[in-house]
Parts: sequence; C-alpha cells; structure tokens
Amino acid sequence: MADDNIHSSETISFADFEKVDIRVGTIVEAQPFPEARKPAFKLKIDFGPEIGVKKSSAQITVHYTLDTLVGRQVLGVVNFPPRQIGPFRSEVLTLGFEDETGAIVLAAVEQPVPNGRKLM
Repeated sequence: MADDNIHSSETISFADFEKVDIRVGTIVEAQPFPEARKPAFKLKIDFGPEIGVKKSSAQITVHYTLDTLVGRQVLGVVNFPPRQIGPFRSEVLTLGFEDETGAIVLAAVEQPVPNGRKLM
C-alpha cells in the first residue's frame, strides 16, 4: 500500500540538484528554544573552515535530547537564505525525515567525514 503522505515531486535536472549545497557538519552546541511555536532546539553546527559555524533551529525534540546532540554529525543545506524564527536567525536547514508519527529523525552520515564535505 502506498503512503498517502508520500508523493513524488516534480522532475528536476541534475544542474538544479547541484544548486542545493548540502554539507556535513558537527553539532557543537545545542540549547532549548522555548520561544519557538513548535518544540525545537537551537543548534550551532561546525561546517568546517570554508563555511564556519552556523546556527539552525530544528524541531527534533522527540527523538533527541540536548546532551545527545553535541558531537553528532548532521547534514544541512547551507545555501538557503537565513530565516528569522521568532528571536532566532536560522542560517542553515538541518535535514531529517518524518517518522511514522511525524517526528523528525536527523539525516546523517554512516561514517565520520570531515566537516564541510559536500553531498555528492
């Protein structure tokens, strides 16, 4: 049976895909974000010397705690414009997938890789 929440997107070219800059980074700081409308954490993610440390708001409070996030490598889109979320300016989109209940599970690498490496 097909899941009604999953649908295919419009076909894009490889050139379109190349425009999305997805990099790996390590979470170096995680804080509560009580001002967010939906439960979220404020993250600082180190994307290596070329990009540096960037901030992100992530609605990942169901599967993760602040102490389990620091040191974890995650994937993020680093070339979207910053987005103001309440009093916080989110600079990257941290990537994840919805589980069967709609809670977010982080997208991550299987083996450690240098911060800042681009998804190929």
